[in-house]
Amino acid sequence: MIDILDRVRNKALQAKIVTAEEAAAFFKPDMNVAMSGFTASAYPKAVPLALAERMKKEPFTINLWTGASTGPELDEALAAVHGIKKRLPYQTDKILRSEINDGSVDYLDLHLSESAQLGRCGYLGKTDVAVVEACAITEEGNIIPTTSLGNAASYVQSADVVIVEVNTSQPLDLEGMHDVYVPMDPPNRLPIPIVKANDRVGTPYIPCTPEKIKYIVPCDIPDHTRPLKPIDEDSKKMSQFTLEFLNKEIEAGRMPKNLLPLQSGVGNVANAVIAGFVDSDLKDLTVYTEVIQDGMLDLIDAGKLNFASGTAFSPSPEGMARFYKDVAKYKKYLLLRPEEISNSPEVVHRLGVIAMNTAIEVDIYGNVNSTHITGTKMMNGIGGSGDFARNAYLTIFYTPSIAKEGKISAVVPFCSHIDHTEHDVDIIITEQGIADLRGKAPRERALEIINNCAHPSYRPILLDYFKRADEELKHAHTPHLLHEALSFHERFIEKGSMAK
Repeated sequence: MIDILDRVRNKALQAKIVTAEEAAAFFKPDMNVAMSGFTASAYPKAVPLALAERMKKEPFTINLWTGASTGPELDEALAAVHGIKKRLPYQTDKILRSEINDGSVDYLDLHLSESAQLGRCGYLGKTDVAVVEACAITEEGNIIPTTSLGNAASYVQSADVVIVEVNTSQPLDLEGMHDVYVPMDPPNRLPIPIVKANDRVGTPYIPCTPEKIKYIVPCDIPDHTRPLKPIDEDSKKMSQFTLEFLNKEIEAGRMPKNLLPLQSGVGNVANAVIAGFVDSDLKDLTVYTEVIQDGMLDLIDAGKLNFASGTAFSPSPEGMARFYKDVAKYKKYLLLRPEEISNSPEVVHRLGVIAMNTAIEVDIYGNVNSTHITGTKMMNGIGGSGDFARNAYLTIFYTPSIAKEGKISAVVPFCSHIDHTEHDVDIIITEQGIADLRGKAPRERALEIINNCAHPSYRPILLDYFKRADEELKHAHTPHLLHEALSFHERFIEKGSMAK
């Protein structure tokens, strides 16, 4: 067994160190199991792998709650043995996605800022066990997290039993990079006292009493972070359009010279947009976001970033190696919080965040679909994009104008599923250009989006649809030909292409 005695500083708790297999034997069918992890960061690995092995021999299912998506040792391992009955609040795993779409897994796609409270207040049933990755346990029994916080602190608070997985691949230098604040629930909730991105309002550990800890499991499996694709030309264009737009906002006096705190979604496009800030004239930037990726490290190295607050540090494998090589340098600029704080509508609105997230498709009136393919098949989930979109000072959504070699248009007459309504969307950016929807009525929005964001090969049929709808429905506030509104999606399903 891996030696973790130096990391379990409470001597009495050292007697609770067991193998992953011993811990996995504790789980029972239909348990509500809450695990740490947000993206492929700080999720348990040894215990879920051992649990999956047990499920192969003794099939049963659990209900799995996390902070967001996780790595293959958790979501993939349990989905592969059909060990998950209910999953929340977000996922990105291919096998799990397939089981969600065939109905064998019940998926609750939740706003991330609300998911911890749902667990605490009992709407989902009681939290039977929380499994949390840690880099160490303090003398008092408190848990020092690793590369994310997510919902871990809330799960520890509400769980009947806690299992701690102490991961020796995570450096002890991570200690002090966390700010754990779990709000009280209504009617006793107080204002969250954050007025700047770098404000600390909690503790550097997850509070936990030693009596609550059932088992401690050694682990040495590193985070399975995902590589980022090389930045393509479309992403570069979207980044350039963003910088041009923000500079105009500064010139117009609508933003300070160092902007307002930035929020960026997860993935290649989002990371490319942030990376574009490195070569800009902007400086003294701050970030109040969910996930800290490689682009944030680039900004630190370039002397452009003053501070970044998030709930997870989830860079590429290369970015992780770079971070571990100089943790002391980078952690001065980084802080991880629980996701109900990083995504808090109250704080997001107070700070005036610039929200930058990606879409699967947008429609001509500014509605955004960020979760479903052709309105029925779940991709990943809404994640935190709704938390930020509804409450930000400025809300931007990005998407390439076409996909699958032009067979799909990301600009459609009407979204096949709506996650973010036109009321919450300010700016849409594709590689074709920018649609600024602020202060525009529906007909104005339609022309702005079609002319500036749609791909040239789809622009004529979108304009044709809009003009015919406008002519036939002269007294309609938002003209739609209902029998044609989903025609793009119908053509794709029937013919494999949205083009006529």
